[in-house]
Amino acid sequence: MTTREKKYFSKYKDPLIEVPNLVENQITSFEAFINGGIQGAIMEFSPIEDYSEKKFELKFLGFEIEDPEFDEYYARENKETYQARLKARVSLHNKTLDKTKEEEIFLSEIPYMTPHGTFIINGIERVIVPQLARSYGVFFTVDDHPKGPFFGAKVIPARGAWIEFESNKDGAIYVRIDKKRKFAATALLRIFGLETNKEIEAAFKGNDVALKYIKETLAKDGSKNKQEAYVDVYRRIRDGEVASPDALVEYFEAIFGETLYDLSEVGRYHFNKRFDKVLPKKGGAYEQTLSVEDLVTIMTRIAEMNVDPHAKEDDIDHLGSRRVRFVGELLEQKVRQALSQMKRNIKDRMSTVDNDTMAAMTLVNQRPFQARIKEFFATSQLSQYMDQENALSEISHLRTLSALGPGGLTRERAGFEVRDVHPSHYGRVCPIHTPEGQNIGLILRMSVYARINHFGMIEAPYAKVVKGKVTNEIEYLNAMDEERYNIAHASNAVDKNGKFVNDIVEARIKTRPGICARNEVDYIDVATNAAFSVATSLIPFLEADDANRSLMGSNMMKQAVPLVVPQAPLVGTGMEEKAALDTGRVVVSRSSGTVLEADGKKIVVKDAKGNKETYNLINFIRTNSNSFFHQRTIVTVGEKVKKGQVLADTSTTEGGQLAIGQNVLVAFMCWNGQNFEDAIILSEKLVKNSIFTSIRIDEYECVVRDTKLGEEQTTTDIPNVGESKLANLDEDGVVRVGAYVGENDILVGKVTPKGETELTPEEKLLRSIFGEKSRDVKDTSLRLGYGKKGRVIGVKVFSRDAGHKLESGVLKKVYIEVAQLRNIKVGDKLAGRHGNKGVISIVLPEEDMPYMEDGTPIDVILTPLGIPSRMNLGQILEMHLGLAANTLGYQAIVPSFAGASADEIAAELESAGFSGSGKVTLFDGRTGEKFDQQVAVGYMYILKLHHMIDDKMHARSIGPYSLITQQPLGGKAQSGGQRFGEMEVWALEGYGAAHTLREMLTIKSDDVMGRSAAFDSIIKRHKIGQQNTPASFNVLINYLRGLSLDVDLKTIRDNTEYVDVDPFDGSHDTEPVLTGDEANSR
Repeated sequence: MTTREKKYFSKYKDPLIEVPNLVENQITSFEAFINGGIQGAIMEFSPIEDYSEKKFELKFLGFEIEDPEFDEYYARENKETYQARLKARVSLHNKTLDKTKEEEIFLSEIPYMTPHGTFIINGIERVIVPQLARSYGVFFTVDDHPKGPFFGAKVIPARGAWIEFESNKDGAIYVRIDKKRKFAATALLRIFGLETNKEIEAAFKGNDVALKYIKETLAKDGSKNKQEAYVDVYRRIRDGEVASPDALVEYFEAIFGETLYDLSEVGRYHFNKRFDKVLPKKGGAYEQTLSVEDLVTIMTRIAEMNVDPHAKEDDIDHLGSRRVRFVGELLEQKVRQALSQMKRNIKDRMSTVDNDTMAAMTLVNQRPFQARIKEFFATSQLSQYMDQENALSEISHLRTLSALGPGGLTRERAGFEVRDVHPSHYGRVCPIHTPEGQNIGLILRMSVYARINHFGMIEAPYAKVVKGKVTNEIEYLNAMDEERYNIAHASNAVDKNGKFVNDIVEARIKTRPGICARNEVDYIDVATNAAFSVATSLIPFLEADDANRSLMGSNMMKQAVPLVVPQAPLVGTGMEEKAALDTGRVVVSRSSGTVLEADGKKIVVKDAKGNKETYNLINFIRTNSNSFFHQRTIVTVGEKVKKGQVLADTSTTEGGQLAIGQNVLVAFMCWNGQNFEDAIILSEKLVKNSIFTSIRIDEYECVVRDTKLGEEQTTTDIPNVGESKLANLDEDGVVRVGAYVGENDILVGKVTPKGETELTPEEKLLRSIFGEKSRDVKDTSLRLGYGKKGRVIGVKVFSRDAGHKLESGVLKKVYIEVAQLRNIKVGDKLAGRHGNKGVISIVLPEEDMPYMEDGTPIDVILTPLGIPSRMNLGQILEMHLGLAANTLGYQAIVPSFAGASADEIAAELESAGFSGSGKVTLFDGRTGEKFDQQVAVGYMYILKLHHMIDDKMHARSIGPYSLITQQPLGGKAQSGGQRFGEMEVWALEGYGAAHTLREMLTIKSDDVMGRSAAFDSIIKRHKIGQQNTPASFNVLINYLRGLSLDVDLKTIRDNTEYVDVDPFDGSHDTEPVLTGDEANSR
């Protein structure tokens, strides 16, 4: 496959720009935080003075971040955090003694980003998912009233009080601060400096509509000057509290001043963009507070909107109203919170300590800083365990945007509108790639070419079009800018000079799809897949698939397990290489030269200047998803390599291309009903040749603690365990590498001290006769779980004695890695890239599979009934083109909306010697007879997903019961039973299977006494007696009693007499007792 040349088709066009680095946004954001964000946050809190401002002043002079002390692979291997030390240089000025002392203090360790855009916390790779949150700035709202809509506005700052304006049927404009009681908006204008009515009216001069509203508002305003406005507004904000005039001035200057109020750079940009104002500069920076002109502008716009019949409220789901908060900004926010707490602590300490002995080290308590950083990485909703099933799942996780998280939405409260696809998403957020469950529309993926600007807004690139001709000028537009232009789709035909071929072109006319004259086009998309995410861009013939199925295809590609022999697709989209390379996992040559050494561990390349560069390879390590990661050399000694050439593949790449599945020969036909309901029929050839063989690596942890009764120990001297079980353990009781282990086998032999127990006289006598010392330990060994098996491939021991850092009370930690080779079998789930999925129902011998005229047997039989209703015809086109590509020896490249047409595929099939219809004659492998109809046959790219039968197959005969409900436990992990639910009961009732049903609902479920009696009867070989009341029946009665219904259970005797039965007394039989002839007639 690696040597196949790529073939492009007539609709194919080169993208106008290169695909940007797919993890660049994450890395750029973290670098901005390290290089400026921390310093900005720290300097904001400097200097810190004591409360009296007469004793001390602490200044932060600068800071330094050291390089991490070890690399990411060491951190992962040794369960460490990949981090760097943050140190600050501070000066403490003692005002009383007029002395200044400088020193360097350690603030905290900061987890450091790896070159892949991830973090390693305690040996586990994590991703900080960017948050798609509401932007700061001004937003106009509407109150639908019977007397017409009344508009209002919200001013949302990054920090500080929310100001909400609202208009009313009385013609006045009111304000609320932080959702408290409303007051006339003119009172706020007085606080901001327009004291008299004349000044206020003068500010709105020239706009009669606004002036009318202002006059009505002044009539409702109880205050007549600034001081009265202070009192009136303060009373409404603070629920009737009173304060002195000086305190009022101080209060309002604080809440609208720079210390407590920050509109932020984004908010100011959004505000001024909304009103077409120039960004105000203040010493080269933005204006972070509100001015009286801002308030006047907002109130004028509200008045104008109230009289405009076409006025609309702002769309909060528009991407112009939302922004992305990347890792740098999220960390900076945590640093500010930590510094705020530290500042309070420092001020408190300055007031209490002695002047002479004061040092900066004693003042600064780093704990709040360290705790906030640690808490963010360990527990934040946006800090996630990285999905490492394959290379695509890694890159998709790094490009995820989440609307959830602190300050965001919640699954329960998010409505349909916020989850829906929006026109502003085009080119910024993928309209297809989102989860299927309760997170649909809340978890999104960035489009391939999208980038984030320094305001956190998502921008999409477009090529400028002048007079119907595409230029080389690329412009990035945000969602608000885009609304003013006509933008053509990249699939419109263009001649070699860049001019549109057709007079009328398909375009988005001010975001709405339509057509327009070529001279009216302002921009064109840079590529046909510009609107889609990386995963969606990997689906060939995407335009032929229904969006719901494409969504499933995008998600299932991320679930594909790495196979032992990876294979790139015969039919690709051209994105396979970029997706693989940008993970940073593929080894790429950093310079041109000659390969000197190449083996499984390292590659050495010598460049033209004679310098040697060594590339160390990673061998067979476990990923977060329990799949394996391995780097495989693909160059040979003496080979000439160029800069940027792939030297080593990974477990999910081939020749530097993403390879997450296998190209197999498929036929769409029914076969003995075995592929009913999307089931898949597989040839045994795929099993023999290990085509779909994957490896699962599980890690097991054994913790040795220091208990109150003494220390636990790892040992082979385990009570009541036979020699055979200890055969694979070393002298420390740890299993040896290379041992094959099965269910319940000991991985680490461990004993825990028991409390002293009093011996019975008989035991004392036996001990004194035989002289055996009482073993006062219990077996707490780590054993392999239920249904597990495999070969031990790694053992790591971390102990306090060897100098490893462990939590208090822990003496030793042992990690065992067990690998299991998993071949394909009945029950495994397979899928294509078009949302076509199914479970293997049967593995047929190769000789029983249908075969073609040249004797080639089919590998996989799929059901043709899965296509019409699913509307994912892309799989048919892929299969036909795959057949031609395999025969003619090329790799077909078909990007979305620029792939091969049906006529081109037919021509390719004819070139390969097949019918243009793509159908062939098949013969039955069992009888040799020809099938009645011709069958569609071709090569399709099939993935093996991580839903494997080995993880799900489960049965129970005897097993544990719940202590509370006394019913059997559920789930494979607990060796539980299958729930016999309401509908299953109805089925048995329908068949009249009374005895089976009674057994199911009583002794097999929660009739404790009946169960014990049945056990007794089985042992004594007696007949199993009558069953009693299930415990759940008692629960029902208690529920009814809780509803004040007095329920009694009664038994009929002799057809007339009723005897009360206490349902909680198990000694009574709650069945009707039949006597005499009635019993005999039964």
